[in-house]
Amino acid sequence: MKGKLIIFSAPSGSGKSTIINYLMTQNLNLAFSISATSRAPRGTEQHGVEYYFLSAEEFKQRIANDEFLEYEEVYENRFYGTLKAPIEKQLEAGFNVVFDVDVVGGCNIKKYYGERALSVFIQPPSIEELRKRLVGRATDAPEVIESRIAKAEFELGYADKFDVVVINDELEKAKADALEIIQKFLKS
Repeated sequence: MKGKLIIFSAPSGSGKSTIINYLMTQNLNLAFSISATSRAPRGTEQHGVEYYFLSAEEFKQRIANDEFLEYEEVYENRFYGTLKAPIEKQLEAGFNVVFDVDVVGGCNIKKYYGERALSVFIQPPSIEELRKRLVGRATDAPEVIESRIAKAEFELGYADKFDVVVINDELEKAKADALEIIQKFLKS
């Protein structure tokens, strides 16, 4: 039987990766979607593991060939996107594919797959709490945090375009809520 698709989007700092990592351990027959990028590998990153690494020219050619479910040119010649072929291969193998994508990409994937996909928006309890989390991470300069907050405000405007919104005001509850939602969707 073909698998289903579960799309996660959220502002940076909402806990999306933590929730996805938890769900990946919950015996739901999940496979993670690997994105493509035109940036060079960093450190020990490997092609087909962390990303599919493509040259900007190859990325553009694949766009022209309609090989992407969604993509974005983040900076000039710096692309990120989701290739159709690996996803179809995972679905054919019976896996349920999990996506961690931005809000626009999430909406595009949902539109492409319709009812086979469940789109989940992970929402922070407030912008103030999000700021506190980003500052608490101590990984970004203040101007980077402010740009993430501005992007988060934009992304929060997309929440109503998703099938389900999980508010992450308490992580254990948010993980349990997400698990229940995903289990119900996979049984339907």
